[in-house]
Amino acid sequence: MAALPAGARTLVASLLDAADRRNVAVYLVGGPVRDLMLGRVLRDVDLIVEPRDGQGAAELVRAASLAGVRVVSHDRFGTLRIESSHGPAEEAGALDLATVRSERYAHPGALPTVGPGTLEDDLRRRDFTVNALALPLSASARRARPPILDLEDGLRDLEARTLRVFHAASFHDDPTRALRAARLAARLGFTLSRSSRSALRDALRDGAFGRVSGERLKREIDKLFEDARLGLDPAVALGLLSEWHVLGALEPGLLLPRRALAPLRRLGRTIAAPSWPPRRSRPWVAGLATWLAPLDPGLRARTLRRFAVRGELAQRIAGFPKRRDATLRALARARGRGAIDAVLDPVSDEEMLAFFAWAPPTMRRRILRHAVEDRPRRSPVNGEDLLALGLAGPAVGRALARIRSAYLDGAVKTREDALALARELGRRRSAARTPGRRSRRPQGNSPRDGPQEGP
Repeated sequence: MAALPAGARTLVASLLDAADRRNVAVYLVGGPVRDLMLGRVLRDVDLIVEPRDGQGAAELVRAASLAGVRVVSHDRFGTLRIESSHGPAEEAGALDLATVRSERYAHPGALPTVGPGTLEDDLRRRDFTVNALALPLSASARRARPPILDLEDGLRDLEARTLRVFHAASFHDDPTRALRAARLAARLGFTLSRSSRSALRDALRDGAFGRVSGERLKREIDKLFEDARLGLDPAVALGLLSEWHVLGALEPGLLLPRRALAPLRRLGRTIAAPSWPPRRSRPWVAGLATWLAPLDPGLRARTLRRFAVRGELAQRIAGFPKRRDATLRALARARGRGAIDAVLDPVSDEEMLAFFAWAPPTMRRRILRHAVEDRPRRSPVNGEDLLALGLAGPAVGRALARIRSAYLDGAVKTREDALALARELGRRRSAARTPGRRSRRPQGNSPRDGPQEGP
C-alpha cells in the first residue's frame, strides 16, 4: 500500500476492506505492477475483481460505501473510474476498477468487444507481457494466487527490458499497440522483441494500420506528447515509429523530419518542466505543430485529416510555420517587456510552446520570461475601471494595452499611476476629436512664410 499514490490509498483501503468482508479477490494489475517491479514511482492504480456469486466491481464499489467520490462507468470496456476530491487538492486520488474480462475483435483494427472472462483471460488481453502481471491485494486473492501472477514470462521480459506481444496477430488485432510500444520503449528504455518486430512487419505488410480510425490515432498521439510530463522524449518515440515504418503506414509520405528532432526534444523537456506550461495546456497540439512544421503543406493537411484534427484547430496547426516565422521576426524587433507582451499575449499556450521549441536561444529567453513572469501578471486596472473614467468602445481596449505595456516596462507601478495614464489617454482622445481645439496660427505668422504683403 505504501507504494501506491498517496491520494489513492484511502480508496484502495476502503475497497479492500469491503472485498475481505465479502471474500472477493482483488488484484493490482498492468502498468502499476510493472512500474513497482522496476522501482519506478506509481502514478496510476488499476484494479481488477474476480466476481463471486455474480458480484463484481460495481457491487464491490457499492459495498465499500465510498464517501465523497465520483464514479464514472465506461460500459463498453467494463471499467469504472473512481475519483475522489475529498480533502486538499494534492490529496485527491483516482483509480480504475474492472471485473475480469475477455475480449475479441470483430475485424483487425476494430475496437474490442468485451465480455465476461477469467483472470487469465484478462491478463492475456493486454498488449505486452510486462503489462500482464497481477499482484494479489485482498485476503482472498493472496490465498488463491502466488505473490505475483505471471502467465507469459513477463518478469523475465522486465529483466531483459523487452516489450513482447502475446501472439503473432497482436498488431493485426490492434495496430495502435505499435504506438504504445514506442511510448513505453521511449519512457522505460526498452526494446521491441524480435518476434514482436516480425509480427509488426506482418501487420504493416497486410495494411492493418489503414483500418484504424483517426480518432483512435489522435488519442495515441495525445498520450505520446502527454507522456512528456513523465519524462518521455517525443523525438525518441516518433523516431522508433519511423524506424519501424509505422509513420508511413499511418499516412503515405509521413516521416520524422531531421529538422524537427531538436525542436521536439526541446518541447519534451519544456513540457516536463514544473513551472511551464500550465496543466490546462494540450501538449499534443504543440507537438503536432512542432513535428509537422517542416513537412510539405499538403502532407501536413493530409496528416491532420488522418488524425481526425479538424476545423479551426487543424487550420492553426497547418498554418503554424508562417505564424512562427512572422512571430519570431516581430519578437526580434520588440524592445522592452511591454512590446514583447504585445507580440506574445494573443498567442495560445500550445502555440507558444511550439514557438519556443523552434526559436533561437535569444528568442527562447524572451518567450520563457514572458510565459513564466509576465503572462501571469495582471494590470492594476481593468475595463470597468476605464469605463468609470468615461472611456468607451475601442478606446478601452487601446488604453488597456497601453497601460499593460507601461506596467510591464515599469513606467506604471501602481493603480493610481495606471488611472492617471488612463485619464491622460482619455484627455488626448477627447482633444483630438473636439473641433477647434487644435492650435492654428494666423497666416503669415509662421517663420517659413516670410514677411506678408499688405492688402
